[in-house]
Amino acid sequence: MDRIGKQHHMRVALLIGAFLLFFGTGAQGAIVGESGSNFKLVAKQDVIVTSDGDSTIIWGLAITNSATGVTGRAQYPGPTLIVTQGVPVTITLRNELPDEAGNVSLIFPGQQVTATGGVEGLMTREVLQVHLEPIAAFIEVKYAFTPTEPGTYLYRSGTRPDLQVEMGMFGALIVRPATTPAGGDPEKKYAYNHVDSEYDREFLYLTSEMDPIIHRQVEERQWNLINFTNYFPTNWFINGRNYPDILAENFVPWLPTQPYNAQPRMHPGEKVLIRFVGAGRQTHPMHFHGNDFETIAVDGRLLSSAPGAGPDLAWQATTIKSIPGQTADLVWGWTGKELGWDIYGHSPEDPLEPHEYAPNHGKPFPVVLPPRDAVTYGPFYSGSPFLGGEGELPPGHAGLNAAGGYFYMWHSHTEKELTSNDIWPGGMISFMIVEHPDVPID
Repeated sequence: MDRIGKQHHMRVALLIGAFLLFFGTGAQGAIVGESGSNFKLVAKQDVIVTSDGDSTIIWGLAITNSATGVTGRAQYPGPTLIVTQGVPVTITLRNELPDEAGNVSLIFPGQQVTATGGVEGLMTREVLQVHLEPIAAFIEVKYAFTPTEPGTYLYRSGTRPDLQVEMGMFGALIVRPATTPAGGDPEKKYAYNHVDSEYDREFLYLTSEMDPIIHRQVEERQWNLINFTNYFPTNWFINGRNYPDILAENFVPWLPTQPYNAQPRMHPGEKVLIRFVGAGRQTHPMHFHGNDFETIAVDGRLLSSAPGAGPDLAWQATTIKSIPGQTADLVWGWTGKELGWDIYGHSPEDPLEPHEYAPNHGKPFPVVLPPRDAVTYGPFYSGSPFLGGEGELPPGHAGLNAAGGYFYMWHSHTEKELTSNDIWPGGMISFMIVEHPDVPID
């Protein structure tokens, strides 16, 4: 193995090891984003890094702090905007991209938007570069709308979207219900205005891809060479990161323009809401190990046969197509049903019973465990077959999964999308970690 290959594998090992040190310490139950009703976004050029060790120019969206007026660095993807049903929303956009990028704009599928300022564009009003036009009316556009339906939505560039979406001008918009649905519990969370949309934890899965040749051409201002008829992406992202960076904490300092992770964790018996957003231009078959999910909504609408019926047309599967421009809301749960053994190793009288599939109580682990002195344990073995249990590990074995969580890989089912520029590991890989109820997550 050459020096670069050794450095890459060492980096992967260090990233995974560093991530595992944070298990049970970070908030992992809610989507990270910008909440409110007034947002100031700035289109800016910056750089992201990929798991193959490359760096790539992007055109992203930066958020301006409403209290300090300070604008941060561009993000890939753009800031996740979290708003409330029925509350008017205003998004102000400025353009600080290089001259050759031209005008920029944003569109918000699923919303009735009024745009003011800037100049007229093909889809909506657009923003000129700040330094090209001193008249304020031209260098800002305000997009105003009142979201009428809760759900998961995409926002993206409305100006030459073939190039600007490829470069990073997109993000997720989440609309929360204004009130608790009829018959619902005010202490619980609901994705829509129906009790059957209840969940305990939520996570964002925004998929995108990138052709680095186009980004090189932008960086070198080779505008005449950009040709989307031979588009060939070799990098694939969940929430703007490749594996294993996907697993690192939110806002880690070594990923300053890629703030969001995709590392779901849960306790047995909980309902997990996965907000899926297809932000790129290709379809990605995303596969979930461990259990079937239930798709309850598509494009911000419950799959209902009639108003008020709830998601009675929901469907179950283990793989969902992440379709460009489409959003979907999935509910995933885990109880250990049909696992065939007692995941906690306790008696039926213990209070843990509601969390797991009760008929398995008392059933022994169905394989022979290696002796204590064996040196063949994997690094994720906790020393006990039981979820969350503690046991003896071989002498000197530090263990990376002391809490005994179950790891279920969630990943693309297209083989090349598990790499970055054909280098493994990379691409669209994450893990659902099912933790013992005593292991803190929030």
